[in-house]
Amino acid sequence: MLANDRYNKILDILERDGSVKTSKLVELLGISLETVRRDLDFLEKQGELQKVHGGAILKNKEGVNLTYSLREVKNTEEKKEIATLALNYIKEGETIALNSSTTNIEIARLIKNRYSSLTIVTNSLRIAEELADIKGINLILAGGVYNKNEFAFLGEITSNFLDNFSVDKSFVSVGGISLKRGITDFLMDEVLVERKMIEIGEEVIILADSSKIDSNSLIKICEMKDIDFIITDSKLDNNIKQKYKDDNINIINL
Repeated sequence: MLANDRYNKILDILERDGSVKTSKLVELLGISLETVRRDLDFLEKQGELQKVHGGAILKNKEGVNLTYSLREVKNTEEKKEIATLALNYIKEGETIALNSSTTNIEIARLIKNRYSSLTIVTNSLRIAEELADIKGINLILAGGVYNKNEFAFLGEITSNFLDNFSVDKSFVSVGGISLKRGITDFLMDEVLVERKMIEIGEEVIILADSSKIDSNSLIKICEMKDIDFIITDSKLDNNIKQKYKDDNINIINL
């Protein structure tokens, strides 16, 4: 297969799925791992994709929900930065809600070493595992139908379970934020849970790395007026931050 044919095939797969693993390309294209890596290097230099650990994702692709494993290795430093900032808004003795996300996993990891008295409400099995044996953490896991791809309980049953609670702060990580469409995400079952966490939170903090701001996902979660502020990373363009400030939307970053 000629190089241009391979490039087109790789991009076709990314257009369809949003992400692909290098091992899958070796299998589909019948080429060596070294050739796959060279092809991905070339396409990344052309601005067509972004390489991540173990694969690649389509650059600036809206409306595609990446697999959890690929989200875990994407923008990791930005997520740690957001998590560190988020801890400034968590006080001892509070009850907080954390939706299932790779950013909130980072918050859970930091919580373990900093707080001695917190109640955590979450639908994430990964977050529950992270905090399950931590002294002083009162853990409430919202059950329901388990989504193996997201390592979380999602959908109407989970949303109904959350209806029993009221929390001081909800930290909701989302797929997209825009002044026109509001707060958005990809999966309907996930959005049902995110909407409920926003509803039960006395204060609502939206978490999103800078690549998600001024971008749209498929399904609307809520309006901008339904949240208190947004935490993002230091890579956010200052012009974008100013645009949101002019619209009375508070964005916090370093």
